[in-house]
Amino acid sequence: MPIETISWIGEEDGYAELIDQTQLPGRFEHIECRGIERMWRAIRVLSIRGAPALGIAAAMGLVLGLKTTDAQDSADLIADLREHKAYLETSRPTAVNLFWALQRLERVAMENTDLGVTELRRRLLEEALAIQNEDRHICRQIGHNGADLIESGHTILTHCNAGALATADYGTALAVVYAAKEDGKEISVFADETRPLLQGARLTTWELMQEGIPVTLICDNMAAQVMRESRIDAVIVGADRIAANGDVANKIGTYGLSILAKEHGVPFYVAAPTSTIDMNLNTGDEIPIEQRDAQEVTHWGEHQTAPEGVDVYNPAFDVTPVDNITAIITEKGVYKDGF
Repeated sequence: MPIETISWIGEEDGYAELIDQTQLPGRFEHIECRGIERMWRAIRVLSIRGAPALGIAAAMGLVLGLKTTDAQDSADLIADLREHKAYLETSRPTAVNLFWALQRLERVAMENTDLGVTELRRRLLEEALAIQNEDRHICRQIGHNGADLIESGHTILTHCNAGALATADYGTALAVVYAAKEDGKEISVFADETRPLLQGARLTTWELMQEGIPVTLICDNMAAQVMRESRIDAVIVGADRIAANGDVANKIGTYGLSILAKEHGVPFYVAAPTSTIDMNLNTGDEIPIEQRDAQEVTHWGEHQTAPEGVDVYNPAFDVTPVDNITAIITEKGVYKDGF
């Protein structure tokens, strides 16, 4: 895949460069994040999004925060790190990969207290880049494991964007599509537009068209009809957090798709790295659901689409119960009966 969602430029005093996904598909632009505040904003406004990519962005954001440290030793640096970690954790609450990556860098710091400040900052950058590199391999393995579930001629329905733009490589849900294509299978895709921010329309269709994979865009409320017409052979989505029992939080609208798939006898697959599994949460009822700004619903860009002052409920995610999920595809295998 030619798409590199996020990259690090330079050494420990360098910066992160990422694709501004709020501008796609009209413009292909990059943002330079030279400080932690800029990375926090990029995460918050969805310039970068997708659970694995958020983990990478958070790790790089922590490194950016430590660029201006005046710490004299590792103890001071770890105190700064924890302050920056708490700040980055306020950016988005649902995607567990963000928290997982920050905790991983904190653990590395705690295991290397014998290093000086400069050496420890370098080690933390190495760990952030390791997270990125590992995700590339994980994406490929998810794709390989999931491709066996797909036959040539199948049409896949997907929701939101779980492709290269959401990861370090070629995605989670879309990894299955790409891997199936690489296996010589003829695959086509239906993409939900994914209201209110249209990640499916803006990002998923753009990605698939770059790769020459046939894709048909539909409004979210058309999914039932295309299933009724027997146009869909499988639904494959990503995940932002998976509870210990297999309940899955993903972009709002996923739960409804799972109900439709169950009603119409269509397999419903979730593709995600094991870092998205939160074994500290027993069920999906415990997953925090991010609430976003009302203007995402009442406006499209600068254009107002709803009456001024109308009440708005705008959860970014919903939870799909494990009973609605045919299997969860991870880099370690395909799970049909729990982990």
